[in-house]
Amino acid sequence: MEVVVQRLSLAMMLKVIVLVLYCNVNALVCGFEMKTIYCTIADNCECDFKPNIRGLEWDLYKNLYGQHLAQDIVAEAISHFLRKENPIQPLVLSFHGASGTGKSFVSSMLARHLYGTAMGSPYIHQFVPTLHFPLPERLQQYRRNLKQWIEGNLTTCARSIFIFDEMERMPSGLIDVIEPFLGPSHVVYQTNYRKAIYIFISTTGQEVLHKVTIEMRTAGRDREEIQLQDLEEPLIEAVFNTSKSGFYHSRIITMKLISSYVPFLPLCPHHVKRCAQRELCQRGECHRVDVAEEVSRAVFYTPNGVHHFSSTGCKQVPAKVNVYL
Repeated sequence: MEVVVQRLSLAMMLKVIVLVLYCNVNALVCGFEMKTIYCTIADNCECDFKPNIRGLEWDLYKNLYGQHLAQDIVAEAISHFLRKENPIQPLVLSFHGASGTGKSFVSSMLARHLYGTAMGSPYIHQFVPTLHFPLPERLQQYRRNLKQWIEGNLTTCARSIFIFDEMERMPSGLIDVIEPFLGPSHVVYQTNYRKAIYIFISTTGQEVLHKVTIEMRTAGRDREEIQLQDLEEPLIEAVFNTSKSGFYHSRIITMKLISSYVPFLPLCPHHVKRCAQRELCQRGECHRVDVAEEVSRAVFYTPNGVHHFSSTGCKQVPAKVNVYL
């Protein structure tokens, strides 16, 4: 305790003293505040973190269709990161692929298996550009706000998870403000911030993934033979050089602060059919194989006349099940 107290600022010490006195009067009300203070001064605070790695792996391999690369990369990255009591730096994952291929689905899996809730934990924070950063002319204000949000949430919980959705709509130059939180520095803001997890979700790079997948198929190679090394270099180049992207010429990329780029490949008709079957089972209609077939045929596919890949992944499946059920 003596070592911890030495690290406290005068303001923090006064806050602790006031809370201790207050808690003698009303212990129930101050419980969360005391926990927040503890998390501020202790490197090992785990908040409500309850990782279920086996459950995550099972969920990925059972319910994520057509994404062998994402399954392997995410499962390995999370497992490896959580095995370290004191990781060198935060885990930073960047999900790329077309709409409906499973990026947000995997994010919700991570929330469920790391915090036991589907995005409902106060330690899981999601940012959407059109909601949180809608006006490009307010870039500098957004930069200040974002830095303060990250700092404040890390102070509350070192195991925070930050999800940045629709990175292709993020104002250019905004995301680099969090660069100091992603590197290997020891401790900032009295918190072991290296235990945090950052997830970026983007459609940027989908053309690269589609092109490589088509080329592999044309060459007679099975889709499941595609490896990360077939995609990673052109994917990173596309993400870095796409002007309408939050990662355009970003220092986060040049400083190599992204732990893993996770490609989500375009989905084939049989993957769409499996999505429809899952949706039907969730509605207690597992036996309606005919509906799954109809939904699979009703989705638009590309290239035109060849029907290799769904143009919307599985995104339209629930709506089409409503039509055919």
